Amino acid sequence: MRLACCFFIALFIETGCERSSKLHTPPASSTWEQVLKQARGQTVTIAMWDGDPLVNSYMRDYVASELKQQHDITLRAVGGQGNALVNKLMVDLEAGRTTGDFDVMWINGETFYQLREIKALYGPFTERLPNNQYIDWENPFIAVDFQQPVDGYECPWGNVQLALIYDSEAISEPPRTKEALATWIKRHPGRFTFDNSFTGMTFLKSLLIEFAGGPEALKGPFNDEVYETASTQLWDWVRDVQPYLWREGKTFPEGVAQLHQLFSNDEVDFTMSNNDGEVDNKVLQGVLPKTARGYVLESGTIRNSHYLGIPVNAPHKAAALVLCNFLISPEAQLKKASPEVWGDGTVLSTKLLPEEWKAKFEQIPGRERIAPRSELEKKALMEPVSEIMVRLHADFREKIIEHVSE
Repeated sequence: MRLACCFFIALFIETGCERSSKLHTPPASSTWEQVLKQARGQTVTIAMWDGDPLVNSYMRDYVASELKQQHDITLRAVGGQGNALVNKLMVDLEAGRTTGDFDVMWINGETFYQLREIKALYGPFTERLPNNQYIDWENPFIAVDFQQPVDGYECPWGNVQLALIYDSEAISEPPRTKEALATWIKRHPGRFTFDNSFTGMTFLKSLLIEFAGGPEALKGPFNDEVYETASTQLWDWVRDVQPYLWREGKTFPEGVAQLHQLFSNDEVDFTMSNNDGEVDNKVLQGVLPKTARGYVLESGTIRNSHYLGIPVNAPHKAAALVLCNFLISPEAQLKKASPEVWGDGTVLSTKLLPEEWKAKFEQIPGRERIAPRSELEKKALMEPVSEIMVRLHADFREKIIEHVSE
């Protein structure tokens, strides 16, 4: 399907997209001051996930205000992510639209792969950004997106790691291995579950990596034999604990928001999040109780980055570059990392930051209920290829959900 999609518009890409890129792009010889001058007075549109009020507030109240004040750029945020972005750009490219509807996109993983395949991304551009100097491109959690090298075609924006969250009032020491977790679940029937959406599948994916043999086992292209062997063990583990899960494992929360609600209502003793900073963030919001604490398994949990991409037909590429540069500035990254603002992990390397910023990032106010990010990174697992997640979703429905009704 991917190859068919790419072939479908391949001939157009070499003509229309190239003309579009030249039409709207500041020349490669431009200095940063010239980029800033070209961007002044422009409106930059970012397509992004808009499902969290704090994320929306960060963009609307802080980023938009600073962009206007510092650079006379107006920020416009619109909803859009994943397949919707890919489909929109495919239609644009096929129709020869050299002026698109947005300038920057919040992307990663499968979306990045598909956009690169159809040559819908402008780049490489990250080295044009002055704040790129603070990003450690030797870090694979930054330089590689779901096993695909970034190569300057997307700018890292945030970095997060899956964390399990437990009630410290009910649990003095949480289980830290898959074996200990299975034992705990059986001893406390009905007090554990996971959602059947992205967060829950990321939890299962973290276990899958251990069943496969550890951090290196699923690196590289998709290997059906390795996946089948490891996933067989994973589904055996799930079926073993399933009768002891919430509602006897006959149903699962539809998303992490519902799982958070079960936790807050004291129906379960665990919840989880793809963002290690969310335990403090959600406590401050009143979504989770003050007794909530976060941790990662001894075998590790998935850590990944989310990125900013610029379409080849972005109408305001100068403003797009300025927006990306601002969003990876120490000021904007520190603001975003604060749990009371967002709690999103920084993509900046403390080793590369000026001295006055290092301590600020190492002691982020409000991060109290989980270990420092530098400690969690020791147990971080890289995202395998996106096919793994697709297979996990399908197999979970077939082998676990449908299995219950048989």
